[in-house]
Amino acid sequence: MDQQQVPVKIPNLSMKDLLSSIPPRCFERSTLRSLSYLYAFLFFLATWRSSVNSGWDLFVIACLWRLAGIADTFTTTLSPTTRVLASFSIWSLYGFFAGLFAMGLWILAHEAGHGAFSKHKSVNNVVGWVLHSSLGVPYHSWRISHAKHHASTGHMTQDQVFVPWTRSQMGLPPLDATRDDLLGAKVSEAVQNEMWEALGDTPFAAFIKCAIYLVFGLPMYLIWNTGGQLRYPKGTNHFNPSAVIFAKHHHSQVVVSDLGIFIWLGLIVLSCYHWSFATVFRVYLVPYIWVNHWLVLITFLQHSDPLLPHYRAEMFTFARGALCTLDRSLLGDLGPMMGWLGAHATHGICETHVLHHLTSKIPHYNAWEATDALRARLSEAGIDLVGRPAGWAEVYRVIRACKFVEDEGGVVFYKNARGIAAARPVFAAPASDVEDSGIEVDK
Repeated sequence: MDQQQVPVKIPNLSMKDLLSSIPPRCFERSTLRSLSYLYAFLFFLATWRSSVNSGWDLFVIACLWRLAGIADTFTTTLSPTTRVLASFSIWSLYGFFAGLFAMGLWILAHEAGHGAFSKHKSVNNVVGWVLHSSLGVPYHSWRISHAKHHASTGHMTQDQVFVPWTRSQMGLPPLDATRDDLLGAKVSEAVQNEMWEALGDTPFAAFIKCAIYLVFGLPMYLIWNTGGQLRYPKGTNHFNPSAVIFAKHHHSQVVVSDLGIFIWLGLIVLSCYHWSFATVFRVYLVPYIWVNHWLVLITFLQHSDPLLPHYRAEMFTFARGALCTLDRSLLGDLGPMMGWLGAHATHGICETHVLHHLTSKIPHYNAWEATDALRARLSEAGIDLVGRPAGWAEVYRVIRACKFVEDEGGVVFYKNARGIAAARPVFAAPASDVEDSGIEVDK
């Protein structure tokens, strides 16, 4: 049975070509402008009870907290049952929107790790360590593995996260050329049925997988390497200075990162003692859970789609890897207003991600102009890297559409639970290139 597949052009554009399409002013970084997004963060660490006087990201979060508190006081006149429901609704809305804007703080820490926050390395490291530690992320440990991810995006054996499982790793029967083919276009009905039975792809199972992944995906990756590079030994994690992820000279940086996590945990315990667990849970922990959710949703959908290729060593180049991602509109499936809010709150990380992989030192406030210029150049080459809007429905669709890739082939696409691939590679004319990722993996 022949399946209609989408032809996906495998790029041969040079880094010089791609980067020259971006206006030079977009590469300029301003420490003061970057810090303007953080003043309220310093305020929020100092007190929850003072009025807000500057900043933006946590200015919004602090305003949301204040509004939720005021709204909650009006529930005292309601009946006990109604009051509980009203209070729960108020703080649930606070948690959702506060978590969305807290994700913006996560993005600023992420930019610091790339050196996009400031021209000064010490400023980047201080800001990144404080912000990421305050959100439960080991700063240097993440920075190091994330730099490796940027250097080898889409590489089957070198990428650090969202690496597809192969047919053999899934425990599926070997490819039988008499009944299906490598590209997943001609798959017999018997093979489709066998695949479906082996993979057990039911809507309920996919829903449960989505829920677990979105809520626990980040800690599972940091602690157990879940979703990470499959060739790493069992027990690999981001907290062990001797983990295979790190080189010897990274040891002290990993220790400093772990120290940040211990301080973070200690502050949570002290806060619970001072204010009560219920207060800390609704004010901090619920938005924190939402931040983890947004991080997994955004990054998973940036790097996972049946139309995105993955490469083995013989076909990989940095430019191809950088273009092995998608721009999506966060919350755009809920309409233009929510799409604007998602992009605004998270500094456009979902909407400008292709650019971010080509050059990670462009700050978010310049990324929009740079993305427009880059898309124009890619359009000239017949390459479209704008995916469907990012939301829960899209996570569900992608999880069901992306099950495994074949054990062979220099360029591979995901196959679904019936062994069918939605895309096939089309190779562009070769072009000369000097590879320069600009990523400081070992610094």
